[in-house]
Amino acid sequence: MKHTASLGKHKARKRFGQNFLHDSHIIGSIVRSINPQPTDHIIEIGPGQGALTAEIVSHCERLDAIELDRDLLTLLLASFSIYKGFHLHNQDALKTDYRSLHQGRPMRVVGNLPYNISTPLILALFEYSDLIQDMHFMLQSEVVDRLCASPNTKAWGRLGILAQYLCRVERILDVPPEAFDPPPKVQSAVVRLRPKPSAEIDRIQLGKLQKLVKQAFAQRRKTLRNNLKGWVSDAEMETVGIDPGSRAESISLQQWITLSDGIESQ
Repeated sequence: MKHTASLGKHKARKRFGQNFLHDSHIIGSIVRSINPQPTDHIIEIGPGQGALTAEIVSHCERLDAIELDRDLLTLLLASFSIYKGFHLHNQDALKTDYRSLHQGRPMRVVGNLPYNISTPLILALFEYSDLIQDMHFMLQSEVVDRLCASPNTKAWGRLGILAQYLCRVERILDVPPEAFDPPPKVQSAVVRLRPKPSAEIDRIQLGKLQKLVKQAFAQRRKTLRNNLKGWVSDAEMETVGIDPGSRAESISLQQWITLSDGIESQ
């Protein structure tokens, strides 16, 4: 996310899913939502040309920027190496060990995520939720819909269930295509995820929940009886008030939690 006029030009690369944010009003709204503080440790994924970086790097103690595109490194270093707390990592965000970046205080993660990696990256970051204070992401609007979804909707699925088990999820603002260069063909939105306190998360239960939900949504049009055959019996589902003939998208978060409590680790 970057002011291209002030930080130079770089042709967006389709293979990296690059769409650079340039709308100053949208950038300002995102920064106000993040509200960076002098003691913050911020991880920025995909800084691109540095539009968002420029607005937050002077307001936090440390900013670790993870950028895969080698052609952007010189631009980013030229713009931000004057800040002692700025650290640039030429890495794939999907393969980054975020624990290695941890400095002993909760990390705040921000980024304009490429649409082609947004879901797997968010799922990967959930593994570090115990180290993260909050996450602010620009995403395809459809992905934000899934994160914020409710049961009995097409958007309700694995991503929303895991996100809402681990985090408090809030849609912050919608962003039109013309706010980017080049304009994407989809609508975008910003979401905030605040991980729940570690004391509220049962990691063993989480592991069972992840596997159960993945299996249950493997074929959305099939019933739970079919998708969970060999995992959960009809009787076990009925005991917690779930109709085995229903589909996965009709089951609430609390019902998934209760059902996962009663199964053995697979």
